Amino acid sequence: MDRDVKFYLSKGFDQESAEYFAGGRKTLTAVKPNEDFTLTLWFDNGEIRLYDAKPLLEPGTVFEPFADYENFRRVYLDDTHCVAWDIDPKVDSDVVWSNKVDISPDSCYLDSRPVNGGM
Repeated sequence: MDRDVKFYLSKGFDQESAEYFAGGRKTLTAVKPNEDFTLTLWFDNGEIRLYDAKPLLEPGTVFEPFADYENFRRVYLDDTHCVAWDIDPKVDSDVVWSNKVDISPDSCYLDSRPVNGGM
Protein backbone atom coordinates (compact mmCIF):
# COMPACT_ATOMS: atom_id res chain seq x y z
CA MET A 1 0.00 0.00 0.00
CA ASP A 2 1.26 3.45 -0.92
CA ARG A 3 1.78 5.72 2.01
CA ASP A 4 0.39 8.80 0.39
CA VAL A 5 -1.51 11.66 2.01
CA LYS A 6 -4.76 9.70 1.78
CA PHE A 7 -3.19 6.80 3.69
CA TYR A 8 -2.09 9.02 6.58
CA LEU A 9 -5.43 10.85 6.68
CA SER A 10 -7.14 7.45 6.99
CA LYS A 11 -4.98 6.77 10.05
CA GLY A 12 -6.21 9.93 11.78
CA PHE A 13 -3.38 12.31 10.90
CA ASP A 14 -4.26 15.96 10.30
CA GLN A 15 -3.64 17.39 6.82
CA GLU A 16 -0.27 18.99 7.66
CA SER A 17 1.10 15.83 9.30
CA ALA A 18 -0.23 13.62 6.50
CA GLU A 19 1.53 15.78 3.92
CA TYR A 20 4.75 15.77 5.93
CA PHE A 21 4.92 11.99 6.33
CA ALA A 22 3.79 11.29 2.76
CA GLY A 23 6.53 13.61 1.49
CA GLY A 24 9.24 11.81 3.41
CA ARG A 25 10.54 12.37 6.90
CA LYS A 26 13.22 15.00 7.42
CA THR A 27 16.50 14.56 9.27
CA LEU A 28 17.92 17.23 11.54
CA THR A 29 21.50 18.16 10.68
CA ALA A 30 22.16 20.99 13.16
CA VAL A 31 20.61 22.88 16.07
CA LYS A 32 21.43 26.25 17.62
CA PRO A 33 19.87 27.65 20.81
CA ASN A 34 18.69 31.25 20.80
CA GLU A 35 18.46 33.53 23.83
CA ASP A 36 14.67 33.78 23.48
CA PHE A 37 14.36 30.00 24.11
CA THR A 38 13.82 29.17 20.48
CA LEU A 39 15.93 26.75 18.48
CA THR A 40 17.20 27.30 14.98
CA LEU A 41 17.03 23.95 13.19
CA TRP A 42 18.68 22.82 9.97
CA PHE A 43 17.20 19.89 8.04
CA ASP A 44 18.66 17.61 5.39
CA ASN A 45 16.39 19.08 2.70
CA GLY A 46 18.04 22.50 3.12
CA GLU A 47 15.28 24.03 5.22
CA ILE A 48 16.05 26.22 8.21
CA ARG A 49 13.23 26.38 10.73
CA LEU A 50 12.57 28.06 14.08
CA TYR A 51 11.18 25.99 16.96
CA ASP A 52 9.69 27.77 19.98
CA ALA A 53 10.69 25.68 23.02
CA LYS A 54 9.12 28.00 25.62
CA PRO A 55 5.88 25.97 25.95
CA LEU A 56 7.94 22.91 26.95
CA LEU A 57 9.75 24.67 29.79
CA GLU A 58 6.83 24.77 32.20
CA PRO A 59 7.32 23.92 35.90
CA GLY A 60 6.69 20.26 36.63
CA THR A 61 7.74 19.02 33.19
CA VAL A 62 10.87 17.06 32.27
CA PHE A 63 12.03 20.17 30.39
CA GLU A 64 11.79 22.47 33.46
CA PRO A 65 15.59 22.49 34.14
CA PHE A 66 16.12 24.05 30.71
CA ALA A 67 14.11 27.18 31.57
CA ASP A 68 17.52 28.38 32.82
CA TYR A 69 19.32 29.60 29.69
CA GLU A 70 22.66 28.19 30.85
CA ASN A 71 21.06 24.75 30.76
CA PHE A 72 19.00 25.42 27.63
CA ARG A 73 22.07 26.32 25.60
CA ARG A 74 23.53 22.82 26.16
CA VAL A 75 21.21 21.47 23.45
CA TYR A 76 22.67 19.04 20.92
CA LEU A 77 21.64 16.50 18.30
CA ASP A 78 21.90 12.95 19.57
CA ASP A 79 22.91 9.93 17.50
CA THR A 80 19.31 9.51 16.25
CA HIS A 81 19.12 13.17 15.13
CA CYS A 82 16.77 14.18 17.96
CA VAL A 83 17.12 17.55 19.67
CA ALA A 84 18.39 16.60 23.13
CA TRP A 85 19.58 17.89 26.48
CA ASP A 86 21.37 16.03 29.26
CA ILE A 87 19.74 16.74 32.62
CA ASP A 88 23.10 16.35 34.37
CA PRO A 89 25.91 17.30 31.97
CA LYS A 90 28.39 15.20 33.99
CA VAL A 91 26.45 11.99 33.30
CA ASP A 92 26.81 10.09 30.03
CA SER A 93 23.29 9.78 28.62
CA ASP A 94 24.43 6.87 26.44
CA VAL A 95 24.96 4.95 29.71
CA VAL A 96 22.16 6.43 31.85
CA TRP A 97 19.22 6.78 29.48
CA SER A 98 17.02 8.59 32.02
CA ASN A 99 19.47 11.51 32.04
CA LYS A 100 18.35 12.76 28.62
CA VAL A 101 15.23 14.52 27.36
CA ASP A 102 14.65 14.90 23.65
CA ILE A 103 12.32 16.01 20.89
CA SER A 104 11.92 13.93 17.75
CA PRO A 105 12.91 15.36 14.37
CA ASP A 106 9.31 14.90 13.19
CA SER A 107 7.93 16.98 16.07
CA CYS A 108 10.63 19.59 15.55
CA TYR A 109 9.65 19.93 11.90
CA LEU A 110 5.90 19.93 12.38
CA ASP A 111 5.97 22.31 15.34
CA SER A 112 8.39 24.83 13.81
CA ARG A 113 8.11 27.50 11.18
CA PRO A 114 10.34 28.26 8.21
CA VAL A 115 12.99 30.94 8.58
CA ASN A 116 13.30 33.35 5.65
CA GLY A 117 16.04 32.26 3.31
CA GLY A 118 15.92 28.65 4.53
CA MET A 119 15.35 26.87 1.20
